[in-house]
Amino acid sequence: MTIEVRVPQLPESVADATLVAWHKKPGDAVNRDENLVDLETDKVVLEVPAPAAGVIKELRVQNGATVTSGQVLAVLEEGAVATATPAAAPAAPATTPMAAAPAESAVEAKAGAVDKLAPSVRRLVEEHKLDTGAIAGSGRDGRITKGDVLSHLSGKEAAPAPTAPSVPAVASTPGGLRAERRVPMTRLRSRIAERLVQAQSTAAMLTTFNEVDLKAVNELRARYKDKFEKAHGARLGFMSFFVKASIEALRRFPVVNASVDGNDIVYHEYYDIGVAVSTDRGLIVPVLRDADALGFGEIEQAVVAYANKARDGALTIEELTGGTFTITNGGVFGSLLSTPILNMPQSAILGMHKIQERPVVVDGQVVVRPMMYLALTYDHRIIDGREAVQFLVAIKDALEDPARLLLQV
Repeated sequence: MTIEVRVPQLPESVADATLVAWHKKPGDAVNRDENLVDLETDKVVLEVPAPAAGVIKELRVQNGATVTSGQVLAVLEEGAVATATPAAAPAAPATTPMAAAPAESAVEAKAGAVDKLAPSVRRLVEEHKLDTGAIAGSGRDGRITKGDVLSHLSGKEAAPAPTAPSVPAVASTPGGLRAERRVPMTRLRSRIAERLVQAQSTAAMLTTFNEVDLKAVNELRARYKDKFEKAHGARLGFMSFFVKASIEALRRFPVVNASVDGNDIVYHEYYDIGVAVSTDRGLIVPVLRDADALGFGEIEQAVVAYANKARDGALTIEELTGGTFTITNGGVFGSLLSTPILNMPQSAILGMHKIQERPVVVDGQVVVRPMMYLALTYDHRIIDGREAVQFLVAIKDALEDPARLLLQV
């Protein structure tokens, strides 16, 4: 019996998707629930599993095509067995990563490395017979993520064809040929660009700055880091302190947690905090739901889990949807100061930066302290400068005296 493999139902906020890469070709045998193809939306990469065991009979859509909910992607012959020489079928497009797969021995030589990969990553490596030694890992401790593999495949596909030698000019540049390569934006990058332009053209954005002395936070982290990690299975980082401090400031200044809808101001009486995560596909913002109800350990666990899922391309639409306030940390890349752009339709975003030891005056004495610049970009249409400054001061006060976070004062 033939079965049509269709695009799954996309959320209302997602109109269509781009077919990124087929993992099977006509004539290949597949198991039930085995991933057949990756679809990229403007938020996440979706995997389309096989609805039953059988053999791929036909591919209806090529790599790079735009697809919509319910569209037929392929035809599967349920229960069939792959033959040594598959029947002729429409060839996969020339850009299919399968065509660039290296020899089988490359995978066997790296068997030990493959065993350490996440299941979705291991499946991609094995399907395309890739040499893991040739793939740069961006995950924790250099681990290879799903995004790393997809980028590796895309790079091989997009490698420019050799150009004919040029005739030397009278005056040649010392660097030789200056090549160029044109690559279409990914769906995610295109969506990021669209939202950034929307924020610039819609909101009256303004940024206010302050600095915070993180000596007290550092002392707490040093004192309890071992006990905390043993109790919660996660390191005691800075993000939990900043999330907690932001929530207390949002309680005092609810307009910072609001958004604009036409001529109305929508006040959100809950705290869904977005935490910006950088991936090789671009910046995405998974959301900590009801963050005010989470403890420090739960926040740190969630942040680590989101970061790992983001780099593996495994975040769901629900995990990326919504949010009432966002925190972004450019300090992990060494940024000393920046002006973050609003994550529309939110009305404010907090920017963390590099911690740097600097001389400061405390009680009339010059001392060296771990200082961080803070930046709050806000929508001046509904947030006045006074509220923005006081909000940032509230965060500063909470971080410089962390007992406030416990006592909520």
